[in-house]
Amino acid sequence: MASLRPADLRRMLAQIYPWIKSPLIVGAPMRVMSGPSLAVAVSSAGGLGFIGPQVTAEDVFLDLEKAVDLVSSASAFRRRTSPALLPIGVGFQTWNGDLQVAKSAVQKHRPCAIWLFAPRRGQDELNEWTTGVRQASPETQVWIQVGTLGEAIEAARSPTPPDVLVVQGAEAGGHGRAKDGLGTMALFPETADATRESGIPLVAAGGIVDGRGVAAALALGAAGVAMGTRLLAATETRISRGYQNEVLRATDGATSTVRTQLYNHLRGAFGWPDQFSPRTLINRSWVDHEAGVPFDRLKQLHDEAAKTGDAGWGLEGRLATYVGAAVGLVRSVDDAGAIVNRARDEATSIIRSLADDD
Repeated sequence: MASLRPADLRRMLAQIYPWIKSPLIVGAPMRVMSGPSLAVAVSSAGGLGFIGPQVTAEDVFLDLEKAVDLVSSASAFRRRTSPALLPIGVGFQTWNGDLQVAKSAVQKHRPCAIWLFAPRRGQDELNEWTTGVRQASPETQVWIQVGTLGEAIEAARSPTPPDVLVVQGAEAGGHGRAKDGLGTMALFPETADATRESGIPLVAAGGIVDGRGVAAALALGAAGVAMGTRLLAATETRISRGYQNEVLRATDGATSTVRTQLYNHLRGAFGWPDQFSPRTLINRSWVDHEAGVPFDRLKQLHDEAAKTGDAGWGLEGRLATYVGAAVGLVRSVDDAGAIVNRARDEATSIIRSLADDD
């Protein structure tokens, strides 16, 4: 396939998702927290919203059914040119996901895209999911998240390449590369060069919370950008007030966050593949862990804190607050549509002002 310019790839996505506006801003599929209300709000604003993985595999049906109802009443989609597809996506963690349930949900509700992440068996596992989803809903686009150059090349050259690659830099929150991740500024352009011949659009993720990050990603060759941490402070996000307050309070992600499995284990979440580790805000659980407090005692204190509601979060709290390294740039709670529109407008203004400098 002949090389396509980033502008060509952006136009390609606009044809596939006719409601989107440029530059494309994607709502990342944050587990549980990215529900149907957030996904539909992002898409209604001209972005592409994703529902995140749920507590149980079967919960995807409930979220998609609610999304169908929300889309049917959203003015932004009353004249959709592609009524056969639901104008939101769904994210799946493949290492502990249920492919048969996912296929059934995709076949029934036909989301416009699925986002695959965190395989235990690498590209072979992603190929299985890609094949299964395409059999269930041939028009549904497959997005695959990668965190290294090698993963991106393997995905692009696989027998079942994805329709979109999400290139996640180490600044990202949630579960990113545990040890071998690079920042978006270094990872993305090398990945773009290495996969150019594939003709696969690349979406940049990791550390992007405003129009400045959007403009920078576009300059690197991105066809769109994904936001997670910024949307933790959206009114539509399924999130506890204590968690959201911590997102607003935090500054200096370099010193206030850490990548560790500790909080997963305190929450009773075991089994993540070794190459992934979440970024979270440091609080009393981590401080005590570093001081040598035994895990059983940390677990007891964590579970007690979980019964206190919003007070369980904070510097002296003990509950997990997964965020990206750019959390210090998140300073207000806003509607998701306002967040998307502001970032898009700011990026457009920056690009125009740079052109005017000539």
